[in-house]
Amino acid sequence: MLKSLLIFLGFSIISFASTTVSDANQDLIYTMLAYGKEGSVYLDEIFVALQTKIFKNAYLGIIVIVPLVFLVHYLIIGPKQFSHEGKKYYFFTLFNRIVHGMAAVSFMLLIPTGLIMMFGTYFGGGAFVIACKDIHAVVTILFIISVIPMFIMWFKNMLFTGDDIKWLMIVGGYLSKIKKPVPAGKFNAGQKMWFWVCTIGGVAMIYTGATLYVQDLDIQILHTLGLTQIEVLRWSIIVHNAVGLAITALFFTHVYMSMFAIKGALQSIINGYKEKEEVEILHSSYYKELEKEEKKK
Repeated sequence: MLKSLLIFLGFSIISFASTTVSDANQDLIYTMLAYGKEGSVYLDEIFVALQTKIFKNAYLGIIVIVPLVFLVHYLIIGPKQFSHEGKKYYFFTLFNRIVHGMAAVSFMLLIPTGLIMMFGTYFGGGAFVIACKDIHAVVTILFIISVIPMFIMWFKNMLFTGDDIKWLMIVGGYLSKIKKPVPAGKFNAGQKMWFWVCTIGGVAMIYTGATLYVQDLDIQILHTLGLTQIEVLRWSIIVHNAVGLAITALFFTHVYMSMFAIKGALQSIINGYKEKEEVEILHSSYYKELEKEEKKK
């Protein structure tokens, strides 16, 4: 089953990256967008409202509000700073860092190009938006190469525990300037949420994105479920936009936390090491495990 899924995803992404669109597909795009015009395929008003207002406003809200909240946090609470002297813990292997790097590059290109496509009319449409669409398609291949090994290598560490509930109740200690131990394992609840949205949500984005780009994928299971091609396209649009909202919001959060909220945190995913004080405070449960292991040696 997994092998079949991977083969299908690979095929879909290759098609997704193609720059040739058939005349039939162009007609299909026209009928989807020509709501209310003669000869168009009927699309209910709720779907049209989602596409033209609700999703666009939601994305606009995330683009403006999330960075603004983090700016206020940075100015009032400020970043957490930890000693860079003394002992360090080897947190990320070379393989971890390579896979994470590929995923990071993917998101740094997929999210901006996706937003440009969403607000294409504000950029004047034309060659620039088309170029962003092509970049979005090609970079998706890099993402699919990284998302599978990332899921496998961190799956176990990303399972939720009781510490995560405690972490959420105090928002990871980020609302206080005081440095005191925060209940968290190797990864905290925020990182785990990002992981699951990034991987499971990422696969959903790959599938729905490929479906929207290719448009004439003939998948037998859809006929079994009684879905028409236009219904599949409509649901793909809804799922792609809804999951994209979560990914965009959590990506901004991940970037802020790694680059601004914790001084020097970005360095750990480059060289693989975290400072002892940072681990002791922000990953207190994992720190205790490391200490026990060292005492046994």
